[in-house]
Amino acid sequence: ETEPLTSKKDVSDCSKGEDCKENGLLVRNPKSALRLVEDGNKVHPSQGEKGEAAQISNGYSGVQSSVPCNGEQQLMELEDRETWSKKIDFLLSVIGYAVDLGNVWRFPYICYQNGGGAFLIPYTIMAIFGGIPLFYMELALGQYHRNGCISIWRKICPIFKGIGFAICIIDLYVASYYNTIMAWAFYYLISSFTAELPWTSCTNPWNTGNCTNYFSKDNVSWSLHSTSPAEEFYTRQVLQVHRSNGLDDLGGISWQLTLCLLLIFTIVYFSIWKGVKTSGKVVWVTATFPYIILFILLVRGATLPGAWRGVLYYLKPDWQKLLATEVWVDAAAQIFFSLGPGFGVLLAYASYNRFHNNCYQDALVTSTVNCLTSFVSGFVIFTVLGYMAEMRNEDVSEVAKDTGPSLLFITYAEAIANMPASTFFAIIFFLMLLTLGLDSTFAGLEGVITGVLDEFPHVWGKRRELFVLGLTIVCFLGSLATLTFGGAYVVKLFEEYATGPAVLTVVFLEAVAVSWFYGITQFCNDVKEMLGSAPGWYWRVCWVAISPLFLLFVTCSFLSNPPELRLFDYDYPYWTTVVGYCIGTSSIIFIPIYMVYRLVITPGTLKERILKSITPETATEIPFGDIRMNAV
Repeated sequence: ETEPLTSKKDVSDCSKGEDCKENGLLVRNPKSALRLVEDGNKVHPSQGEKGEAAQISNGYSGVQSSVPCNGEQQLMELEDRETWSKKIDFLLSVIGYAVDLGNVWRFPYICYQNGGGAFLIPYTIMAIFGGIPLFYMELALGQYHRNGCISIWRKICPIFKGIGFAICIIDLYVASYYNTIMAWAFYYLISSFTAELPWTSCTNPWNTGNCTNYFSKDNVSWSLHSTSPAEEFYTRQVLQVHRSNGLDDLGGISWQLTLCLLLIFTIVYFSIWKGVKTSGKVVWVTATFPYIILFILLVRGATLPGAWRGVLYYLKPDWQKLLATEVWVDAAAQIFFSLGPGFGVLLAYASYNRFHNNCYQDALVTSTVNCLTSFVSGFVIFTVLGYMAEMRNEDVSEVAKDTGPSLLFITYAEAIANMPASTFFAIIFFLMLLTLGLDSTFAGLEGVITGVLDEFPHVWGKRRELFVLGLTIVCFLGSLATLTFGGAYVVKLFEEYATGPAVLTVVFLEAVAVSWFYGITQFCNDVKEMLGSAPGWYWRVCWVAISPLFLLFVTCSFLSNPPELRLFDYDYPYWTTVVGYCIGTSSIIFIPIYMVYRLVITPGTLKERILKSITPETATEIPFGDIRMNAV
């Protein structure tokens, strides 16, 4: 007999085979048969069927944990979880997180380095079979279980809970260097409020005798040791790397960059301290403003002389490159780090969605927007590089030698300085870089905040503002090494080693835990419970086999051929590679440590301990509103 869930039922009347309702949540008893009825049609499997699926997927006939309804144990008491004010707040937040500084500098460089237009083929293939399925999986997990990156594993596979702690450490590492890059952009922004941009001439106190201005009206000769005004402003005024001898002698701390970073963290704190209700409003500016600026810069770049040379160099296909393994590795790494699974952000953001939100549609929309943004950013960058090549009377390949942040802070900054209305374009460009970075920082810290608050609600549940304050202070103090005169060397080391292989390992284990231990059948039933239809065979095959192999392929390629780091004229010594791997390992080491800890504290024989450790220990609470349930 069907009855509305809004009808009242005495908890004490719950018998052994029934489901209990309390505080607006349906607490499911694994021994009961719970079916959702919509328009008289059965669209969801019974809990008994789900239990069978979980048992089969685990390979054991293990015991399913349950929530007793007989009053001998207290029922779960959960408050209503905060949700996004509007659907668009969630979409903008995810887009703002996925679209970051890397879309502007990393994708264009990797694209022209790996065959131009031909690179789009491996990039698209890797997106379809690797990046987007993992992106969708994290959104679905977060929305269904409504927990952060730590506590969610109690409902999936408890022995993998160390993944959540590893994610939090990785996010802290990212916050320690990523915001420093924004501090550089902020310094440029402040310096742009002048009639003549300071990186246009060689008459400043920081300039050397090697400074040569290509764009001066006088005839100049460019020698092997010549440097541009933009390069000297970046290296000698902003970074001051000439005052450091490398990683073994970083030098003092730049007070200018310290003040810039302090202001950035202040903005970050007051944007996220109240939760997604406030950050969801801030992203209306930080997520949309970059697109307005990208459009303005694209139009301006297209009208510059020589722009066509840059576009041709960007897209001219080199089909021979497709036979090189490193091109496919770069494509896989680019799409993975661009979409950003594995940082706990998608789990956190999706956990604030309404239960029946269409996360499948969200995954397709946001990942498509992200990939298209990367592609369009290439035109914004290379139209200007073509203009630079035209002005210097050089080939585009000579102009496009700078990679990473140098592409923005030296090459692009120099091009802007020599445009008409240079001050205006400099201000909006560096303001765009700031907004691109801010919403990614909001997201990264929210992944940590949601994970910790959900895991320790009795400690931090009512003290979010205090916890966020402590977290931002920790991130600021952790960034001090990157604010030294040799801080750029630290940023490069962290960017290459602290996050790359660690995040790849985390997502690989996450995909294995969900598909092979929790069970692909169970997971697809969860998605069906939310959306009304189960994922098709394509998604199942990707989650079970293709995506894990995709991650394993990229990870093994990275480990077998670690990057040889070089920044400016500094070659990183061998010991920095060892330090880099130690930093990367310091986060993922929590995964095996927690596995051992879990097996030690679990009572029983070894087989019983393993069974209990891979079996979900907490039932998922399903919020209900105006839907009707059939409790049999």
